[in-house]
Amino acid sequence: MQRKQIDFYFDLSSPYSYLAATQLDGITSRHDVVIAWKPMVLAAVFKAQGNVMPAVCIPKAQYMLKDLARWASHYGVPFQMSSRFPLPTIRAMRLVIAAEASGHAGQLAKHFFQAMWERDLDISNDEILRQLVAEIGLEPEALFATIDTAAVKDKLRAYTDEAISRGVFGAPSLVVDGELFWGNDRLHFLEAHLSKTA
Repeated sequence: MQRKQIDFYFDLSSPYSYLAATQLDGITSRHDVVIAWKPMVLAAVFKAQGNVMPAVCIPKAQYMLKDLARWASHYGVPFQMSSRFPLPTIRAMRLVIAAEASGHAGQLAKHFFQAMWERDLDISNDEILRQLVAEIGLEPEALFATIDTAAVKDKLRAYTDEAISRGVFGAPSLVVDGELFWGNDRLHFLEAHLSKTA
């Protein structure tokens, strides 16, 4: 029997996507599902759906810093706010797409998340990206050779368009059985759905 797939739409620049990503291994083991890692350009999603960055509202931005720290403590995972936020992550997300062919998209995405939100590294810098790719045993030049190709660029655009067409308006968003679950703080609803539909 084919395992149920959860489509995980994320932008590496989203701290809440990082937090959600730290929980996905547990969800897959508890529910025997697979994760399809689908990077999307969050700015394009916001524009298409008429949404805005949370940090536009100053009190909300100040609260968000406390909220992120609380969630990290709740999950027992490291977290530090990126000193470069917001950071352009399109090239890093193209590398995640390039890693799909070898089955390492999820592993690389998680490593990039950790680099940005645990180690405060600049994942818009190609040299740092090369080091990070090598750290998990992948060949940097092989991946970098593909990230400016039409195929990889088009796939990132396609994931973004797909997310918009499915009603995604922010990150992280998870879609399973046609149901959208938005936000790191709604993973319990996702798990309740998986338990009910198992």
